[in-house]
Amino acid sequence: MRTSRRIILALMLGAAPVAAPGFAFDGAPVKPDATLPVMNQPAAAQAVTAQALKKVPPASATATPVAAPSLTSLQYAAEGGHPVAQWKLGRMYADGDGVIQDDLRAFEYFSRIANAHAEDSPSAPQATIVANAFVALGRYYLNGIPNSKIKADTERAREMFSYAASYFGNADAQYDLARLYLKTPDASRDDFRYGARWLGLAAQKGQHQAQAMLGQMLFNGDRLPRQAARGLMWLTLARDNAAPDETWIRESYNRAFAKASDDDRATALQMLEHWVQGKRD
Repeated sequence: MRTSRRIILALMLGAAPVAAPGFAFDGAPVKPDATLPVMNQPAAAQAVTAQALKKVPPASATATPVAAPSLTSLQYAAEGGHPVAQWKLGRMYADGDGVIQDDLRAFEYFSRIANAHAEDSPSAPQATIVANAFVALGRYYLNGIPNSKIKADTERAREMFSYAASYFGNADAQYDLARLYLKTPDASRDDFRYGARWLGLAAQKGQHQAQAMLGQMLFNGDRLPRQAARGLMWLTLARDNAAPDETWIRESYNRAFAKASDDDRATALQMLEHWVQGKRD
Protein backbone atom coordinates (compact mmCIF):
# COMPACT_ATOMS: atom_id res chain seq x y z
CA MET A 1 0.00 0.00 0.00
CA ARG A 2 1.36 3.42 -0.95
CA THR A 3 1.89 5.84 1.90
CA SER A 4 -0.23 8.98 1.76
CA ARG A 5 1.86 12.16 1.75
CA ARG A 6 -1.13 13.88 3.34
CA ILE A 7 -0.72 11.64 6.40
CA ILE A 8 2.99 12.41 6.56
CA LEU A 9 2.39 16.14 6.24
CA ALA A 10 -0.15 15.93 9.05
CA LEU A 11 2.46 14.20 11.16
CA MET A 12 4.94 16.98 10.47
CA LEU A 13 2.45 19.63 11.51
CA GLY A 14 1.01 17.77 14.49
CA ALA A 15 -1.14 14.68 14.25
CA ALA A 16 -1.48 11.14 15.58
CA PRO A 17 1.31 9.49 17.56
CA VAL A 18 3.79 7.34 15.69
CA ALA A 19 6.30 4.86 17.04
CA ALA A 20 8.50 3.09 14.54
CA PRO A 21 11.95 1.81 13.72
CA GLY A 22 14.54 4.40 12.82
CA PHE A 23 17.82 5.22 11.19
CA ALA A 24 21.39 5.64 12.28
CA PHE A 25 23.02 9.04 12.11
CA ASP A 26 23.78 8.42 8.42
CA GLY A 27 20.38 6.94 7.65
CA ALA A 28 21.40 3.29 7.67
CA PRO A 29 19.70 0.83 10.01
CA VAL A 30 21.58 0.52 13.28
CA LYS A 31 22.73 -2.89 14.45
CA PRO A 32 24.13 -3.72 17.89
CA ASP A 33 27.78 -2.71 18.00
CA ALA A 34 30.33 -5.06 19.51
CA THR A 35 32.23 -1.99 20.73
CA LEU A 36 29.39 -0.97 23.04
CA PRO A 37 30.33 -1.42 26.70
CA VAL A 38 28.21 -4.22 28.13
CA MET A 39 28.24 -6.26 31.28
CA ASN A 40 29.23 -9.92 31.25
CA GLN A 41 25.85 -11.53 31.19
CA PRO A 42 23.94 -13.28 32.54
CA ALA A 43 26.56 -14.09 35.17
CA ALA A 44 26.81 -10.40 36.14
CA ALA A 45 23.24 -10.36 37.32
CA GLN A 46 23.96 -11.58 40.82
CA ALA A 47 26.79 -9.06 41.19
CA VAL A 48 24.45 -6.28 40.08
CA THR A 49 21.65 -7.13 42.46
CA ALA A 50 23.36 -8.65 45.48
CA GLN A 51 24.66 -5.39 46.94
CA ALA A 52 21.44 -3.64 46.06
CA LEU A 53 19.43 -6.13 48.05
CA LYS A 54 21.75 -5.82 51.02
CA LYS A 55 20.93 -2.13 51.14
CA VAL A 56 17.17 -2.65 51.36
CA PRO A 57 16.03 -1.93 54.92
CA PRO A 58 12.80 -3.41 56.31
CA ALA A 59 9.73 -1.85 54.80
CA SER A 60 8.54 1.20 56.69
CA ALA A 61 6.02 0.32 59.37
CA THR A 62 4.30 3.65 58.86
CA ALA A 63 3.37 2.92 55.26
CA THR A 64 0.16 0.98 55.85
CA PRO A 65 -1.44 -0.12 52.59
CA VAL A 66 -5.08 0.55 51.90
CA ALA A 67 -7.07 -2.61 52.53
CA ALA A 68 -8.57 -3.94 49.31
CA PRO A 69 -9.20 -7.42 47.93
CA SER A 70 -7.13 -6.68 44.84
CA LEU A 71 -4.21 -5.50 46.96
CA THR A 72 -4.41 -8.59 49.15
CA SER A 73 -4.42 -10.81 46.09
CA LEU A 74 -1.42 -9.01 44.67
CA GLN A 75 0.46 -9.32 47.94
CA TYR A 76 -0.29 -13.03 48.12
CA ALA A 77 0.93 -13.55 44.56
CA ALA A 78 3.99 -11.37 45.13
CA GLU A 79 4.97 -13.40 48.21
CA GLY A 80 4.66 -16.47 46.01
CA GLY A 81 7.30 -15.01 43.71
CA HIS A 82 5.11 -13.90 40.80
CA PRO A 83 7.00 -11.10 38.99
CA VAL A 84 3.88 -9.49 37.53
CA ALA A 85 2.37 -9.06 40.99
CA GLN A 86 5.68 -7.79 42.35
CA TRP A 87 5.92 -5.28 39.50
CA LYS A 88 2.38 -4.03 40.01
CA LEU A 89 2.93 -3.60 43.73
CA GLY A 90 6.24 -1.86 43.07
CA ARG A 91 4.53 0.62 40.76
CA MET A 92 1.67 1.14 43.22
CA TYR A 93 4.06 2.04 46.03
CA ALA A 94 6.23 4.14 43.73
CA ASP A 95 3.22 6.13 42.53
CA GLY A 96 1.08 6.09 45.68
CA ASP A 97 -1.66 4.40 43.66
CA GLY A 98 -4.15 2.90 46.13
CA VAL A 99 -1.48 2.74 48.86
CA ILE A 100 0.59 5.23 50.80
CA GLN A 101 3.52 6.20 48.60
CA ASP A 102 6.65 4.39 49.78
CA ASP A 103 9.76 4.32 47.61
CA LEU A 104 11.49 1.83 49.89
CA ARG A 105 8.71 -0.72 49.42
CA ALA A 106 8.78 -0.08 45.69
CA PHE A 107 12.55 -0.53 45.65
CA GLU A 108 12.20 -3.82 47.54
CA TYR A 109 9.67 -5.24 45.08
CA PHE A 110 11.76 -4.22 42.08
CA SER A 111 14.83 -5.75 43.73
CA ARG A 112 13.01 -9.03 44.23
CA ILE A 113 12.27 -9.20 40.52
CA ALA A 114 15.82 -8.35 39.51
CA ASN A 115 17.34 -10.80 41.96
CA ALA A 116 15.12 -13.71 40.99
CA HIS A 117 14.86 -13.20 37.24
CA ALA A 118 18.01 -11.45 36.05
CA GLU A 119 19.17 -14.58 34.22
CA ASP A 120 15.84 -15.22 32.51
CA SER A 121 15.94 -15.38 28.73
CA PRO A 122 15.32 -12.03 26.99
CA SER A 123 12.54 -13.84 25.10
CA ALA A 124 10.81 -15.05 28.28
CA PRO A 125 7.23 -13.80 28.81
CA GLN A 126 8.29 -11.79 31.87
CA ALA A 127 11.44 -10.34 30.27
CA THR A 128 9.92 -6.87 29.80
CA ILE A 129 8.95 -6.72 33.48
CA VAL A 130 12.43 -7.82 34.55
CA ALA A 131 14.09 -5.22 32.33
CA ASN A 132 11.75 -2.52 33.62
CA ALA A 133 12.61 -3.50 37.19
CA PHE A 134 16.30 -2.91 36.46
CA VAL A 135 15.42 0.46 34.94
CA ALA A 136 13.36 1.41 38.02
CA LEU A 137 16.24 0.43 40.31
CA GLY A 138 18.67 2.42 38.19
CA ARG A 139 16.53 5.51 38.47
CA TYR A 140 16.32 5.14 42.24
CA TYR A 141 20.10 4.93 42.36
CA LEU A 142 20.44 8.07 40.27
CA ASN A 143 18.87 10.22 42.97
CA GLY A 144 18.77 7.98 46.00
CA ILE A 145 15.81 7.63 48.36
CA PRO A 146 15.63 10.36 51.04
CA ASN A 147 16.00 9.28 54.67
CA SER A 148 17.09 5.77 53.70
CA LYS A 149 20.20 3.72 53.08
CA ILE A 150 19.64 3.98 49.31
CA LYS A 151 22.02 6.79 48.43
CA ALA A 152 22.64 8.38 45.05
CA ASP A 153 25.14 6.15 43.27
CA THR A 154 25.76 6.93 39.60
CA GLU A 155 27.91 3.88 39.00
CA ARG A 156 25.29 1.57 40.51
CA ALA A 157 22.67 3.23 38.30
CA ARG A 158 24.93 2.71 35.28
CA GLU A 159 25.22 -0.99 36.11
CA MET A 160 21.45 -1.37 36.29
CA PHE A 161 20.86 0.47 33.03
CA SER A 162 23.70 -1.34 31.30
CA TYR A 163 22.34 -4.74 32.17
CA ALA A 164 18.81 -3.94 31.03
CA ALA A 165 20.08 -2.21 27.89
CA SER A 166 22.55 -4.85 26.76
CA TYR A 167 21.05 -8.15 27.93
CA PHE A 168 17.34 -7.36 27.56
CA GLY A 169 17.63 -4.67 24.86
CA ASN A 170 15.33 -2.37 26.82
CA ALA A 171 14.87 0.96 25.04
CA ASP A 172 14.26 3.00 28.21
CA ALA A 173 17.46 1.60 29.71
CA GLN A 174 19.33 2.42 26.52
CA TYR A 175 18.09 6.01 26.72
CA ASP A 176 18.96 6.38 30.40
CA LEU A 177 22.38 4.86 29.78
CA ALA A 178 22.95 7.22 26.84
CA ARG A 179 22.16 10.21 29.05
CA LEU A 180 24.67 9.05 31.65
CA TYR A 181 27.41 8.85 29.03
CA LEU A 182 26.49 12.06 27.22
CA LYS A 183 25.89 14.25 30.27
CA THR A 184 29.01 13.29 32.21
CA PRO A 185 30.87 16.61 32.76
CA ASP A 186 34.26 15.11 31.91
CA ALA A 187 32.98 12.71 29.24
CA SER A 188 35.70 11.28 27.05
CA ARG A 189 35.47 10.71 23.33
CA ASP A 190 34.63 7.05 24.02
CA ASP A 191 31.94 8.09 26.49
CA PHE A 192 30.34 10.25 23.84
CA ARG A 193 30.61 7.52 21.20
CA TYR A 194 28.96 4.99 23.50
CA GLY A 195 26.28 7.46 24.51
CA ALA A 196 25.44 8.43 20.96
CA ARG A 197 25.27 4.80 19.94
CA TRP A 198 22.92 3.86 22.78
CA LEU A 199 20.82 6.92 21.96
CA GLY A 200 20.50 5.82 18.34
CA LEU A 201 19.47 2.31 19.35
CA ALA A 202 16.78 3.63 21.70
CA ALA A 203 15.49 6.09 19.12
CA GLN A 204 15.17 3.30 16.57
CA LYS A 205 12.95 1.36 18.93
CA GLY A 206 10.57 4.31 19.22
CA GLN A 207 11.75 5.65 22.58
CA HIS A 208 10.44 9.17 22.06
CA GLN A 209 12.72 10.91 24.59
CA ALA A 210 15.73 9.42 22.82
CA GLN A 211 14.28 10.55 19.50
CA ALA A 212 13.91 14.07 20.85
CA MET A 213 17.43 14.21 22.26
CA LEU A 214 18.93 12.78 19.08
CA GLY A 215 16.84 15.16 16.99
CA GLN A 216 18.10 18.15 18.96
CA MET A 217 21.70 17.06 18.59
CA LEU A 218 21.43 16.47 14.86
CA PHE A 219 19.43 19.61 14.11
CA ASN A 220 21.76 21.86 16.10
CA GLY A 221 24.98 20.07 15.20
CA ASP A 222 25.62 19.45 18.90
CA ARG A 223 28.74 17.27 18.92
CA LEU A 224 27.44 15.53 15.80
CA PRO A 225 27.66 16.63 12.16
CA ARG A 226 24.63 18.81 11.57
CA GLN A 227 21.80 17.06 9.74
CA ALA A 228 18.89 19.45 10.04
CA ALA A 229 16.37 17.39 8.07
CA ARG A 230 17.10 14.18 9.94
CA GLY A 231 17.00 16.03 13.23
CA LEU A 232 13.60 17.47 12.33
CA MET A 233 12.37 13.99 11.45
CA TRP A 234 13.35 12.63 14.87
CA LEU A 235 11.85 15.65 16.64
CA THR A 236 8.60 15.20 14.75
CA LEU A 237 8.34 11.57 15.80
CA ALA A 238 9.20 12.49 19.39
CA ARG A 239 6.71 15.36 19.51
CA ASP A 240 3.85 13.13 18.42
CA ASN A 241 4.57 10.59 21.15
CA ALA A 242 5.37 13.00 23.97
CA ALA A 243 3.35 12.98 27.18
CA PRO A 244 1.34 16.13 27.97
CA ASP A 245 3.88 17.27 30.56
CA GLU A 246 6.88 16.82 28.26
CA THR A 247 6.78 20.39 27.02
CA TRP A 248 10.53 20.40 26.33
CA ILE A 249 9.96 18.02 23.43
CA ARG A 250 7.25 20.13 21.81
CA GLU A 251 9.27 23.29 22.35
CA SER A 252 12.34 21.69 20.76
CA TYR A 253 10.26 20.64 17.78
CA ASN A 254 8.68 24.08 17.40
CA ARG A 255 12.07 25.81 17.47
CA ALA A 256 13.54 23.42 14.93
CA PHE A 257 10.54 23.63 12.60
CA ALA A 258 10.65 27.44 12.71
CA LYS A 259 14.38 27.51 11.91
CA ALA A 260 14.31 24.80 9.25
CA SER A 261 14.57 25.76 5.60
CA ASP A 262 11.97 24.69 3.06
CA ASP A 263 14.45 22.11 1.74
CA ASP A 264 15.00 20.73 5.25
CA ARG A 265 11.27 20.41 5.80
CA ALA A 266 10.77 18.70 2.45
CA THR A 267 13.59 16.24 3.11
CA ALA A 268 12.29 15.53 6.60
CA LEU A 269 8.90 14.83 5.03
CA GLN A 270 10.47 12.25 2.73
CA MET A 271 12.27 10.62 5.65
CA LEU A 272 9.02 10.40 7.59
CA GLU A 273 7.39 8.80 4.56
CA HIS A 274 10.07 6.11 4.51
CA TRP A 275 9.65 5.64 8.26
CA VAL A 276 5.88 5.11 8.06
CA GLN A 277 6.28 2.87 5.01
CA GLY A 278 8.79 0.77 6.89
CA LYS A 279 6.27 0.29 9.68
CA ARG A 280 3.64 -0.91 7.22
CA ASP A 281 5.91 -3.33 5.34
